[in-house]
Amino acid sequence: MAAFPWHARSRNYTSEFESCRLETVSVEFGDYHPLKPITVTESKTKKMGRKGSTSSTSSSSSSSMMDPLSSVLDGTDPLSLFAATSDPVTTAANMDSTRKKRDKDDSLAVGSDFEPWSSKRGDILARYTTTEKLSINLYMSSEKGKATTPGSAVSEKVRTRLEELDDLEEGSQKELLNLTQQDYMNRIEDLNQSLKDAWASDQKVKALKIVIQCSKLLSDTTVIQFYPSKFVLITDILDTFGKLVYERILSMCMDNRGSLPDNFTPESVNDTAKETCLNWFFKIASIRELIPRFYVEAAILKCNKFLSKTGISECLPRLTSMIRGIGDPLVAVYARAYLCRVGVEVAPHLKESLNKNVFDFLLTFKQMHGDTVQNQLVVQGVEIPLYLTLYSPAIDWILQCIAYRAPEILLIEMMERCKKLGNNALLLNSVMSAFRAEFIAARSMDFIGMIKECDESGFPKHLLFRSLGLNLAMADPPECDRLQILNEAWKVITKLKNPQDYINCAEVWVEYTCRHFTKREVNTVLADVIKHMTPDRAFEDAYPQLQSIIQKIITHFHDFSVLFSVEKFLPFLDMFQKECVRVEVCKCIMEAFIKHQQEATKDPVILNALLHVCKTMHDSVNALTLEDEKRMLASLINGFIKMVSFGRDFEQQLSFYVEARSMFCNLEPVLVQLIHSVNQLAMETRKVMKGNHSRKTAAFVRACVAFCFITIPSLTSIFARLNLYLNSGQVALANQCLSQADAFFKAAVSLVSEVPKMINIDGKMRPSEPFLLEFLCNFFSTLLIVPDHPEQGVLFLVRGLLNVIQDYTWEDNSDDKVRIYTNVLHLLSAMTQETYIYHVDKVDSNDTLYGGDSKFLTEINKLCETVIAQILDHLKILGQEETLKRQSQLALYFFNSILAHGDLRNNKLNQLSVNLWNLAQKHGFADTKTMVRITWTETEMECAIFSISSRCLSFYSCLWKG
Repeated sequence: MAAFPWHARSRNYTSEFESCRLETVSVEFGDYHPLKPITVTESKTKKMGRKGSTSSTSSSSSSSMMDPLSSVLDGTDPLSLFAATSDPVTTAANMDSTRKKRDKDDSLAVGSDFEPWSSKRGDILARYTTTEKLSINLYMSSEKGKATTPGSAVSEKVRTRLEELDDLEEGSQKELLNLTQQDYMNRIEDLNQSLKDAWASDQKVKALKIVIQCSKLLSDTTVIQFYPSKFVLITDILDTFGKLVYERILSMCMDNRGSLPDNFTPESVNDTAKETCLNWFFKIASIRELIPRFYVEAAILKCNKFLSKTGISECLPRLTSMIRGIGDPLVAVYARAYLCRVGVEVAPHLKESLNKNVFDFLLTFKQMHGDTVQNQLVVQGVEIPLYLTLYSPAIDWILQCIAYRAPEILLIEMMERCKKLGNNALLLNSVMSAFRAEFIAARSMDFIGMIKECDESGFPKHLLFRSLGLNLAMADPPECDRLQILNEAWKVITKLKNPQDYINCAEVWVEYTCRHFTKREVNTVLADVIKHMTPDRAFEDAYPQLQSIIQKIITHFHDFSVLFSVEKFLPFLDMFQKECVRVEVCKCIMEAFIKHQQEATKDPVILNALLHVCKTMHDSVNALTLEDEKRMLASLINGFIKMVSFGRDFEQQLSFYVEARSMFCNLEPVLVQLIHSVNQLAMETRKVMKGNHSRKTAAFVRACVAFCFITIPSLTSIFARLNLYLNSGQVALANQCLSQADAFFKAAVSLVSEVPKMINIDGKMRPSEPFLLEFLCNFFSTLLIVPDHPEQGVLFLVRGLLNVIQDYTWEDNSDDKVRIYTNVLHLLSAMTQETYIYHVDKVDSNDTLYGGDSKFLTEINKLCETVIAQILDHLKILGQEETLKRQSQLALYFFNSILAHGDLRNNKLNQLSVNLWNLAQKHGFADTKTMVRITWTETEMECAIFSISSRCLSFYSCLWKG
């Protein structure tokens, strides 16, 4: 193939830049705003009397175009219009949606600040467990009454159903013994499912039998320590039954008008629904035993809404009085808890019945210490402290219900009643847990006095101080009492011998100390914690509490110079001996530092402490560490490195980076960050020392360059090394370190040949050629202003890079090699210009060194001919039928490059561009729109090409000239 000599066109970058500058037009902002609605003026032409004559009248109409986004705000979006015009026929789906909405509204009647029972359920099941064997009575289905014919009288049906109910009390049961706790829970779940299945198959009596049977289980306290969990499981079934009955009656109220509104009245309920509702209450009233009759009626308490407006308010006092007939105090208090739970859900405004339950409970409070209970505990081998804790879930819930949005006067009354009962610790603890923290905190000293007078047998005082501390963590006590409160509490806490009891209390009071006192008091508390938890390595069983203490301290101490000056803080960290826990604590500290540290620091106290913390995180990395974990650790360490600044003490800053490199060598992202930071430090030095290039400054810059040159080879990511070699070479060039810059660029050239075909990106293998193409284009932009070495020959770096590109094994179906060669032509064309488009300050590029020498230009043209030959050879290879489309695209790409950079006054180059144009269209693969866009005027072409060049100019102006 004949050689095509390259003739680059001469460029005057200044004039091109001026010709492409946008024209400035003054705008009256009072008349125009980009967010102002567009006004369209419509002009109409009106024919005059004379033939062929028309006259343009003034604007006849104007209209504001509606913003399509703002239309959503006024409800005119398509979905809103559809909803507004839809046929309001109530369907089963509508009824279900309405029911869900009503249920949601009912549950929110007490407000979102009320902690629901569902949030306590899991804790109770996890806390109250047993290893003893349990028993359960199962309902056995009977065939009696199933032969009723369709012609039976109504009275016969009623009699049959009553007989079925009697079956349950006549021995139609089977007792299962020796069940484990899990077996018991599975049986209860089976009963719950049986209830749903019976209801779905219209066996309402069977469903009622199941509920009655389950309710009877709540009178059984043979395994007393499991009773709270049993209560949770059984009441789940009761809740299911209550919901099924209510929805059944509600569905009977449907008519042509749709379902009942949320605030319906009994007058809007039809007679059929009322009769069904009464029937359910009559069935329940026929239950002989007190406990199942109470629980089943409480479960359907909400159904009273269908009968009368005062139904619920009348039933609640009656049900409250029924509980007085339950002899076992534990069974009775949980019955009161269930009644309060149902009452809050259906009638939260009826506080009188809630209060009545509490006061009735207090009247019978002494039963817990009676002979009957004591004998039962002896039989089961249960100690009184354990027995008293069984009351906590029920009492806490009852008091939460009455304390919700209650006035402060109610707390005062409860405190007086507690005093009359001898300051019972169990009750006092529930009171502090239930009422608002502000009320408790305001009377902290009164509660401390009551705690002192409590009888510690059965319920230890340190639990009371823990409950008080929880309140003081949420609300502040009077300022004058704060120190005395801490002293009184810590006197009790520090005397605790059991490490677990101690740390549970200390964890709570650490937050109070951090909120109201200085580092001196915090240091004292930490010292006491270390003293109690170090013997026998007790800290190993208290890592969650110790972690909580650290979290609370760093939440309140945002000044890390103060935090790390706390003498016992780092010794406290040493108690975290388990590596995974220690790393989590260190991560927590670093996250707080990055979040709250507003300014860069050089405080040696902070640096030494955080270097220790970061070193701990770094040393936890091993071969099994996940990549996500490595990235998180590296991100935290990098956040710390970025916050370290020694101002103009550049040598100290570099020393810090050197130390950090030795400490964090196993985390590649940290090494990358250190290299970037050192490069930035070198550029910062250049700015500060501008005009004062002393030997000391030059030596420091060379030290920075050496740091980067030594560190980069330790990286495993090949593209990280390539980009850092390029970036560091640019920094060296900007600081007039020419030999060091050449070393970086040579290393980059040598490394190109080592780029693998596939690379790992975020855990997935990707082709590397697109990334290599991007890097080489950036490299070419830098090589433009790199001066030739006097001993290496003309364009030695460009020649070396071309040799590597030529020898690199490219993919068979890839055209990236040709695209790279085309970009090389762009570079060589720019090198032939009399003045380059950008320069490095105080570095003479080849345009200055050679001054347009003809030998230099000849060498460039020879390289261009070689590159063009390579491109044309590749286009010839693509002449096969299956590659014609690629040939067309590449021909057009090369054609554009010639238009932009070549001198078309040269006949051969002109003929080459014509041939490329024809080749691009030859086989019909050229995109018509693309071809049309290429038919620009010369001025348009220059503007487009220079717009790209101007971006490079602005980039390098920022990089080289600061």
